[in-house]
Amino acid sequence: MKFSLFVHMERLDANQNHQELYEEFVELCEIADRGGMHAIWTGEHHGMDFTIAPNPFVNMADLARRTKNVRLGTGTVIAPFWHPIKLAGEAAMTDIISGGRLDLGIARGAYSFEYERLLPGLDAWGAGQRMRELIPAVKGIWAGDYAHDGEFWKFPSTTSAPKPVQQPHPPIWVAARDPNSHEFAVANGCNVQCTPLANGEAEIASLMERFNAACEKVPGVPRPKIMLLLHTYVGSSQADIEQAASEVSAYYNYFFAWFKNERPINQGLIARLSEEELAANSNLAPEKMQANMPIGTADEVIKRLKVYEDLGFDEYSFWIDTGMSFERKKASLERFIADVMPAFK
Repeated sequence: MKFSLFVHMERLDANQNHQELYEEFVELCEIADRGGMHAIWTGEHHGMDFTIAPNPFVNMADLARRTKNVRLGTGTVIAPFWHPIKLAGEAAMTDIISGGRLDLGIARGAYSFEYERLLPGLDAWGAGQRMRELIPAVKGIWAGDYAHDGEFWKFPSTTSAPKPVQQPHPPIWVAARDPNSHEFAVANGCNVQCTPLANGEAEIASLMERFNAACEKVPGVPRPKIMLLLHTYVGSSQADIEQAASEVSAYYNYFFAWFKNERPINQGLIARLSEEELAANSNLAPEKMQANMPIGTADEVIKRLKVYEDLGFDEYSFWIDTGMSFERKKASLERFIADVMPAFK
């Protein structure tokens, strides 16, 4: 099982400026590269200071000059916000800049907040349909002299300018949870990114079952790769671990507040949640975070990750975004590289 870092610029309030956040983002990525991680993943979001990532290709072009070995993946671009010709060209240019290190992860998107602002009237179903049309179109454009007459996009014969370094194209990953998404990804020769969020090992096992079932439906297609994305913290003491569980709990309360799209937003930030509001959702309590995620000592995290490896996951992505300080994120990542990863060599 390979290891990667999943990281955005993120903040829960305006105490830190964007320039500092970007410098911290870069430093975490440089640590991952020096530490021998397989890949770095960063995504796309708009108008949200919760996850600041308007165009992952810009970040990757910068990281390509700051890193040597690590692969650079979009985790993920949001399909309905891209025209296939633009996506094919920008991804190909990023592949060239990075020397053929690009992995292209694509999703339908998650936040109605973004749909309302970029494509009013769009819902998750419509976004998923756009993703299913986009991926074959991008492959066709990379191959060249491809015309498209679809439900959402129509254009005459087109070739990507430039073309990617990797041939026939960079690996494509699909963010998948429901069985239909797994089946689409596998049938179209795409790898699968999945996250159980805060739902624990039963959901993790179920995600693998959906993937295996999708593979069984198309026995003639080579089995793609599957990646598990999960919040992780390697602590230095019991008090440190308990603090991390509380910080991850707060993060998920904000995550679902954004998802519900009901709270006031000012200058790209959701109104702060009170201590009472944070404590109200027992499903997101700190003890649930510690029970459902690899949050613990290095040995405890290794034990959890061995379960995921035995289930068949090819890659484990350390999701580092939380409301905790940069210093705490950095220390946990360094402990993960030094004390956890060697157990899987």
